[in-house]
Amino acid sequence: MLSKYVIIGGDAAGMSAATQIRRLQPEAEIVVFEKGEILSYAQCGLPYYVAGLVPSSKDLIARTKEQFEEKYKIKIHLLHEVTLIDPKSQHVTALSLKDQTEVVTNYDYLLIATGGEPIVPPWKGTDLDGVTVLKTIPDADRILKWLDERKEIQKVVIIGGGYIGLEMAEAFHLQGKEVQIIDIADQLNASFDPEMAEHAKTELEKQGIKVSLQEEVKELKGDGKVQSVVTNKGEYPADMVIISVGIRPNTEIAKKAGIELGPKNAIRVNSRMQTNIENIYAAGDCATHYHLVKQQDDYIPLGTTANKQGRIAGTNLGGGNAEFKGIVGTAVMKVLDLEMARTGLNEKEAKALNIDYETVTIKSRHHATYYPNAERLYIKLVFRKDDRTLLGGQVVGYAGVDKRIDVLAMAITFGMKIDELQDLDLSYAPPFNGVWDPVQQASRVAEKIR
Repeated sequence: MLSKYVIIGGDAAGMSAATQIRRLQPEAEIVVFEKGEILSYAQCGLPYYVAGLVPSSKDLIARTKEQFEEKYKIKIHLLHEVTLIDPKSQHVTALSLKDQTEVVTNYDYLLIATGGEPIVPPWKGTDLDGVTVLKTIPDADRILKWLDERKEIQKVVIIGGGYIGLEMAEAFHLQGKEVQIIDIADQLNASFDPEMAEHAKTELEKQGIKVSLQEEVKELKGDGKVQSVVTNKGEYPADMVIISVGIRPNTEIAKKAGIELGPKNAIRVNSRMQTNIENIYAAGDCATHYHLVKQQDDYIPLGTTANKQGRIAGTNLGGGNAEFKGIVGTAVMKVLDLEMARTGLNEKEAKALNIDYETVTIKSRHHATYYPNAERLYIKLVFRKDDRTLLGGQVVGYAGVDKRIDVLAMAITFGMKIDELQDLDLSYAPPFNGVWDPVQQASRVAEKIR
């Protein structure tokens, strides 16, 4: 007898799983419920679409509903929100957002891939016209529509200085707007150590973007349309406000179904993406991610992880055998002309785990200094004091950042010692590198720390 697969969520993890199940089970019934109206699109590309660097939202869509249905024979229900999971009877109930009718569907196997949702604090005025988050293509389209139709929009306030907040600051800067960033923290992008994050603030201010840290937003003011943002330290005029203070896993229906939750209320899964309830799996931004350095479940929602977890869930659901090996928290971003990347643990995380650690920080160049346009590169490494195992790395500069962070991510994944970085056979030619790569230079400096 053929199994029936139901998937809640039609973005990265959900559709990766659906296509993988189809490859392994050519005749099985696969049903997907998606709350939105668009499937499988590149959320990470949204700021660049707003900036005008990506010409059309269609460029961000991997496959359409019609393509999934025609090529993979997957039944897609768009604009359907699953409101109930009944593990005992193995049914789900979905509400049509078009006509409010309910659809009840049985399953043999269920995958929850409901993703994450933007956090909107309970400030007065978040419902004003001109206030939005950025999570979906309709969000981005709404922002571009406002910019096109309202020429009076000149001052944009971004609340939150994380990845999306900084990328949106660049997007509006490229659109010629006055940009103000407000963050309650004492630094931008908390995944970096303060002295590394300071480079982002310097770059933003150098290019005319204002940054206000350690300010708590109190309310948004306006008469129908937003006009200002009020903090504990002042009031900022605003023609548009982007709220970007983080995301949380969308797991309310899972919790109601008795599914165990983990860090930050993400669905706890094992290495096969199984939950604590038989025949129910979870993957992506709604699920936990095992951290190899912390050696515990974590929640670091990234597109790369969602796609991997979806494929692994699909393999196991389809009768195969695959395991999610874990993450080290690798991420890279662009802040105007500056590049920033990190992997493994920062100092705050190492302290929270009571690890006795050391750090080394160097300034270098991204290729041979005598070759033209050698850009400054800053590298910080965190390593165990006792056995010198590499724990984390941060790289900031104007070129060559991605190359170095990927080397460090590989080294951390496989438990290398900081001194072993010197033994790596890394590529060299003057336009690309020095004879000693900057990560190896950092390793050599670390030799003196014993």
